[in-house]
Amino acid sequence: MPHALRAVVLAVTAGLALTACGALGSDEAPDRAATAPATPGGATPSPSGPEPTECPHGQLIKAVEIPAVHADPVHIPEATIGGEKVPAVTIPGVDIPAQRVPAQCVEEKPAPGACLGAVAVPGTSIPGTAIPGVRIPGVQAGGASAAPVEEPAKSQKAIDQSAVSVAEVCQSKPSEEGQYVASVYRPSVYRPSLYRPSLYRPSLYRPRACNDQGECVPPVNVPSVTVPSVSVPSVSVPSASLKSYVAGPGQVIKGDDQIAYNIEADVLFDFGKADIKPAAAKSLAELAESIRKEVPSGAPIQVDGHTDAKGDPASNKALSERRAQAIVDWLATKGGLDRARLKATGYGETKPAAPNTRPDGSDDPRARAKNRRVVISAARS
Repeated sequence: MPHALRAVVLAVTAGLALTACGALGSDEAPDRAATAPATPGGATPSPSGPEPTECPHGQLIKAVEIPAVHADPVHIPEATIGGEKVPAVTIPGVDIPAQRVPAQCVEEKPAPGACLGAVAVPGTSIPGTAIPGVRIPGVQAGGASAAPVEEPAKSQKAIDQSAVSVAEVCQSKPSEEGQYVASVYRPSVYRPSLYRPSLYRPSLYRPRACNDQGECVPPVNVPSVTVPSVSVPSVSVPSASLKSYVAGPGQVIKGDDQIAYNIEADVLFDFGKADIKPAAAKSLAELAESIRKEVPSGAPIQVDGHTDAKGDPASNKALSERRAQAIVDWLATKGGLDRARLKATGYGETKPAAPNTRPDGSDDPRARAKNRRVVISAARS
């Protein structure tokens, strides 16, 4: 393998503990270094607005329909016993409206090449419900007596499940040799199932009431009412990983559905410049050949430029954009790839592969060199 190609390394280089992508830097100005801020984690709230019917960046969590519950009213007609009237009574029915656990989207955010994007499963809730209480009045008339019968209201509180998420991951533990990061790993994301038990109000029965003359008031029965249980299935996004190996243009990072190549910027460009060095042509030609073998014809190809943290952030971003565009232009004009497939993005210093400074705060030129890079990535399916 040519020496220049050995500079092609993982998009996440060696010497780093497991982190999520944070801020990066550039090599445009030599007077400032910055450490990478931690990427915030935590749960992602459920999206507001209309319910989704499809999710362009993740799986659709289907809605759960909770049917309405209806029970007819019970009418107790007027009666006469022992010459006394017992007035008619209507015991109200039950009407519990239908409820719905809305559809949601699992959000899998796009990520730079050789990174695994953040995943967020929104929180959800099964709403509460209640069955009203009921009472059959008693009878005290014409020598007949029957005690009232009643059943209190029943209720279930809302059942909530919190959002769960995992941050974007761009690097993992280095290999034993300390030269390359062996893999990029994003753990699975799991939101447990949710369950609201059934709710039950028993039937009520008032027996008939008779006097000594054998006159009776008929019995009354109010049927039971049941609100069925509700289950919201669990949601799982499996873990994902990208493995590295040496092939074609050098160090490659590859997963089931994507492949990425990282080229250190110092191999391609002079310090602070965006003109490709003539010596880099052979490396780029082999890279283009590997892309033709590994990537389906017509699949989009992303070219991401990165810098270290030296200099002004705006200047770093502009430099990273120019470098990414220079690689796009080379691959389109000399590498034999269709320009329509190629897209350039500059991240400047916002996605470091390594801290720009040592633990004591001093400048770390070797680490900054790893941050000055261009990552070419594409989907494999």
